[in-house]
Amino acid sequence: MWTGIFYALAAGLMWGLVFISPLLLPEYPAALQSVGRYLAFGLIALPLAWIDRRALRELARADWIEALKLAAVGNLLYYLCLASAIQRAGAPLPTMIIGTLPVVIAISANLRNAHRDGRLPWRWLMPSLALIALGIACVNRAELATLGQRDAGDLLGYAQGALLACGAVVCWTWYPLRNADWLRHHPSRRPRTWATAQGLATLPLAIAGYALLWIFMGASSHPFAMPFGPHPLRFVGLMAAIGLFASWLGTLCWNAASQRLPTAMAGQLIVFETLAALGYAFALRGQMPGALTLAGIGLLVAGVAWAVRIRPRPVELRAQE
Repeated sequence: MWTGIFYALAAGLMWGLVFISPLLLPEYPAALQSVGRYLAFGLIALPLAWIDRRALRELARADWIEALKLAAVGNLLYYLCLASAIQRAGAPLPTMIIGTLPVVIAISANLRNAHRDGRLPWRWLMPSLALIALGIACVNRAELATLGQRDAGDLLGYAQGALLACGAVVCWTWYPLRNADWLRHHPSRRPRTWATAQGLATLPLAIAGYALLWIFMGASSHPFAMPFGPHPLRFVGLMAAIGLFASWLGTLCWNAASQRLPTAMAGQLIVFETLAALGYAFALRGQMPGALTLAGIGLLVAGVAWAVRIRPRPVELRAQE
């Protein structure tokens, strides 16, 4: 279990990086950042696929179709929603909406996967979920307190960002549940192989998306300078770094955690991504978080500490009792 928790922590630290890319590239459309990140992921997966070619050959057609679905929803669509949300509302609010994932996934998994993983007793699960939810509320309260100083246009962008962040939550509630299904049904498969397979499945989607975006911008006389925009070195460097660390390495670590932990517990540990993203965002701002934000972070950490103490109970045994 502790190995799984360590892998979830590593995945969170990697995934937190994706929240600062839209802030470092504010002139770049969210769609370009999404396809650019996953184009880099797919290209990075090519040499890794050659190293892991024997294991990849063992994957069936159904496995590749599943990898394609996971790539489309959990990669491209999720990051398109997230990057758009951050550009419209800033980093903290989307970060905190995404931060509800530990609660949403834990409840969904506890209802959906109890027969496979065992059920986490609700009387033990609810305190950790309550602490995490209260922590999210505290940070949101600190951010929402600044809304009174915004004009109507800013408020509209903030609302659009919140809606897009909710769409990202839907995508990434579906992704870890389906991803865990495959990993738990294929315990002999290595997490590295499945991460590389998802990268390969992402590549044709990212190439098609990049080409369509380029054609659309040209046809609409969009002033944006394709293919790499006004800061090509920064764009390519960030996409490569995020493709390697957040996409491939983060997925590898998350796959390793998903094989070792009940899905309901792993879902709560996505809070590590929220904490990492907050830390990176405030470091980019060059300021310390306020007291209410720090209190929210403390509650999130307390919720995780409570969650790791819970042990799942087999449904059959529970029924006999």
